Amino acid sequence: MKMLRLWEILSKFKSMCKSHGWKTCENEDWVKAKDGFHNFLSTREVHPSSFKKVVSERKCVVRDGFAYHTAETIYTAWLFSQTPSETLVKQVLENQDLKDRTALYDLSLCLQGERTCPRLNNTDSRVFQEFENYLRQELNVKFAPILPASSTRVKRGNDEITQFA
Repeated sequence: MKMLRLWEILSKFKSMCKSHGWKTCENEDWVKAKDGFHNFLSTREVHPSSFKKVVSERKCVVRDGFAYHTAETIYTAWLFSQTPSETLVKQVLENQDLKDRTALYDLSLCLQGERTCPRLNNTDSRVFQEFENYLRQELNVKFAPILPASSTRVKRGNDEITQFA
């Protein structure tokens, strides 16, 4: 049930992408904008080693007529139907390259009827920004930061920083 709902959310968002002139595919979850492919991966959970392999390969499957090929992705968004592990969150937060091109969305609360979506998105992806706008406007979602359980927020002057235990 949860994955079906996630699929519905993504499907409606991809329909909206066409109004921006972006290319999408009905059977694969990517959006091709002027700057390249933005990949969406829906999952309940993922093992840290599998996560690392997928984000390091930076590929998505693209159908071209009756054939398939792989394309390099510039950004990847992970849509979780269950809260992502602390290990995954730390992997992204502690690696600047991952942080710049990987977004994490914990949609578990939304799928249970709540309006809060913890997220980690430090990318410059216009597609992911539009995905967030879509969630805000269509589903009344409010975003909160995803932080590892062992982290604390510390205020220094006007800046808030995250410290890991």
